[in-house]
Amino acid sequence: MARDSVATAWQRRFGRDGLGIGFGSDLASDFDISFDLGDAIGTRSWWLGLASCTALVGTAFALAFAVPALPGRQQPALTPAQQEVAALQAIAPLARGGATGTTALPNARLLEPLAEAPERPRIELTAKLSGRASFESALRRAGVGKSDIADVSRLLRPVANLGALPRGTSLDIVLGRRESRSQPRPLDSIAFRAAFDLRVAVSRVDGTLRLKRIPIAVDSTPLRVQGVVGSSLQRGLKQSGLPARLVSQAIATLGYAVDFQRGVGKRDRFDIVVEQDRAETGEVRFGDVLYLALKRDGKDAVELGRFGAGGHPEYFRANGESARKGLMKTPVDGARLTSGFGMRFHPLLSYSRMHQGVDFGAASGSPIMAAASGTISFAGPHGGHGNYVMVKHTKDLTTAYAHMSRFAVRSGQRVTQGQVIGYVGSTGLSTGPHLHYEIWLKGRAVNPVQLKFVGGTQLGGRDMARFREQMAKWRRVAVTGSAPAETAMSPLEKKRRAARG
Repeated sequence: MARDSVATAWQRRFGRDGLGIGFGSDLASDFDISFDLGDAIGTRSWWLGLASCTALVGTAFALAFAVPALPGRQQPALTPAQQEVAALQAIAPLARGGATGTTALPNARLLEPLAEAPERPRIELTAKLSGRASFESALRRAGVGKSDIADVSRLLRPVANLGALPRGTSLDIVLGRRESRSQPRPLDSIAFRAAFDLRVAVSRVDGTLRLKRIPIAVDSTPLRVQGVVGSSLQRGLKQSGLPARLVSQAIATLGYAVDFQRGVGKRDRFDIVVEQDRAETGEVRFGDVLYLALKRDGKDAVELGRFGAGGHPEYFRANGESARKGLMKTPVDGARLTSGFGMRFHPLLSYSRMHQGVDFGAASGSPIMAAASGTISFAGPHGGHGNYVMVKHTKDLTTAYAHMSRFAVRSGQRVTQGQVIGYVGSTGLSTGPHLHYEIWLKGRAVNPVQLKFVGGTQLGGRDMARFREQMAKWRRVAVTGSAPAETAMSPLEKKRRAARG
């Protein structure tokens, strides 16, 4: 067999016991260090193999625990300063901010202290006008000397109103080298925005300060705003993006010609053209309202235009009649007539008595405007009227406003038509926020709804021709958009147009 032939060759090479180490034949046949504990279990050779394996394992464990520990010392943790030094000495990619190597420290024995620290030859800084600080005081705080301040002010007064510069104006200043510390640094240059369309720069040339004007291009294209009145004309104008100042101006102007509580509907449309200046640097400045049109559903449209007759601009109707005639139709915006003039049953006193005015329901805090120009004859608490204001317009005409939440005027103050004199409230005998409005003519209360006044400025001749030409121009802007004017559309108007497709 093949297995027998291999065994015979093995015996020829190493002897009959197969080990070739001089064991006797009997010992070699009884002891074999290569054994399989999974074979011949329980026999004498298996027990000898198990004893050998156990002895070897026990010897290995005994020697392992007998080996002594090697002596050594654990390094302490690095301090932050040592970590910084180690980071400098480490190798790291420059792209990640790595820096390698250390800088040699100077030898203290080789240093010689300076008599004084050297100054910077040039200082660039920015000063801002803040609080009540004047232009001169801002320069003084920046370190500019008195003589330079006087020279700069002398150069700038002909081209800029230094006292009217807005708060927050930035002054870019450069100061030069001075001869000694006891003297202020000379002013090398200063530059700032002196007006909406002008920037000025003063720089030193050959030892002398010289002024340079830098004009700023301004586009004066008017802005057109249109939309739907909705729940309130004031809210519709705010949603169109007009600044609050222009919203108040438009409301006050239309108040001369429109009865807000009866003459304005939710579906009415407004068209307004306002002055607008756009500087090439990105700033926007709004002027006054130039044209107002209220296109009422089922009623005649109301058109007002601004015209500078006699050097005092005011608003006129399309027929050349001044809008400021008589009393304002409604002295509070967004109001509704809730109680008329005459005998009525008082809701709190529970008996009938004369109601000497009319009530306009409005939200608390709504501004109340003077119906015409005049002088405040009374402003204070007045029994059941609560906070009460009386405006004397002429020797025969007086208007009164009751139940205010707070005042905006004081007794003896002069007010103009449309000026805010207080705010809607519910003081005194009142069931809710509203305005009680009275008109007294020759000492007798009259119905504000039925009272009509005539008069006011009427354009004629050349002024009327110029006004008609101007109104035609604004109509083209507001109706066809043929004149150069931007268009801003309120969100409500955008929704209506989207719904119409």
